[in-house]
Amino acid sequence: MARMPSAERRRQLVDAAIRVMTRDGVARATTRSICAEAGVSLSVFHYCFDSKQELLQAAIESIIGTYTARVRSAVEPRATLRATVRAALGTYWEHVTAHPAQHMLTYELTQYALREPGFEHLARTQYEQYVASATVLMEQVCAVRGVTPRGPADRAARMLAAIIDGVTLQFLVLGDEEAAEALLDATADQLVALVEG
Repeated sequence: MARMPSAERRRQLVDAAIRVMTRDGVARATTRSICAEAGVSLSVFHYCFDSKQELLQAAIESIIGTYTARVRSAVEPRATLRATVRAALGTYWEHVTAHPAQHMLTYELTQYALREPGFEHLARTQYEQYVASATVLMEQVCAVRGVTPRGPADRAARMLAAIIDGVTLQFLVLGDEEAAEALLDATADQLVALVEG
């Protein structure tokens, strides 16, 4: 096995964990199966992570970070604030429709963390990160449009996180893309109303 810096090994294991959990489910993702997917020994896992819990937390952070970076990179000034918001939502939605299994994994991780003793804080961390990433997105949208929000920024961010969570889950269950797009349109309208007061 080639020597690799610890940070790269951690990344390799996190990516393998996400692939295994997406394919097989969280409950079946053992440290052995993750190491096999990554092509490393169990000793490498224990060198990089103190526990499976730490690996799951790193996986959650990676998934959320990827979504957030994708949306943030697409935020650019459009003709109106509403068009800017809707384009950002559209970028997220493209990923949902292209990779539904990865988004299904986020819900499974939440349920697993809530039911597994000692893992409960991971679900809280996951949803706190959703709100934090929604806050960053709202701040960036306002910055590129040169708009100062008239209402509390955290209220708009919490609303955005809750709605996106619900729209995504509803789409994964029902598969109705047209209904999801209509809800995203309504979400853009609501966010603009909150920002502009």
